[in-house]
Amino acid sequence: MLVGKRMSKDPVTVTAEDLLIQARLKMQRGGFRRLPVVSDGQLVGIITDRDIREHAGYLDRTVVKTAMSKKPVTVTPATTLETAAQILLKRKFGGLPVMENGRLVGVITTSDILQAFLDVMGASEETSKRIDFVLREEGGGVAEASKIVAQEGGEVLGVGTYRGKWGDTPVCYLRLRSGDANAIAKFLKEKGFEVLGVHDVAGSSTL
Repeated sequence: MLVGKRMSKDPVTVTAEDLLIQARLKMQRGGFRRLPVVSDGQLVGIITDRDIREHAGYLDRTVVKTAMSKKPVTVTPATTLETAAQILLKRKFGGLPVMENGRLVGVITTSDILQAFLDVMGASEETSKRIDFVLREEGGGVAEASKIVAQEGGEVLGVGTYRGKWGDTPVCYLRLRSGDANAIAKFLKEKGFEVLGVHDVAGSSTL
C-alpha cells in the first residue's frame, strides 16, 4: 500500500513569517499536532505543538521560522506505508510531509498508518470477530478453514498469518464479518484445527 492512498491531501500550512499564535490556532481548529511550513510555495520546515509549547508566553511575538524544524524528512506518494512507518518509528515523528515534483501534496501521520493497518486486518468493522488457529500438519490450510466458515454461514473479511509461531507451527487468523464466531470455532476444532481463541475488536476473547 502506498502513502498516496492514505495521506491527507491539501494539508493546512503556515508560512515562515506567521506568528506562533497563528500556528497554534490553526492546530487547535483542525485538531493537528504539526503543520508544514511553506515559503514562496516551497516547503521549508515543519512546526509541531511541542515546538510551540517551548515558546509559551511569547507566541504573539515569535515567528514560526525561529521555532520550526528545518529541512524536514519527507516521503512521496509512491513511498510504501511500510517505509513511512519505519521512518516515523525510527525518528520518533508523528507525521511526514508528502512531496511530489517539489510540491507539497499531503501529510501522512501515524494515525493514517494505524487506520490502514486496521483496514488490512479487517478490524475497522467494530462488530467483526477474529479466530486465531494453528494450521494442521496435513490439509489444514487457511483455504480449508475459510471453506468451513462459509459452510457454517459466516463471511470472511480477512485472513492472514502471524509472524510468531505456536511452537513450530504458524498461527493464522480469520476475520469474520458475520456468523457465530464461537460456533464456527467449535466446528473448526471438530475438524482438527487447534483454535487458540476468538476475539472481538474491543479486545475481549473467548475459548
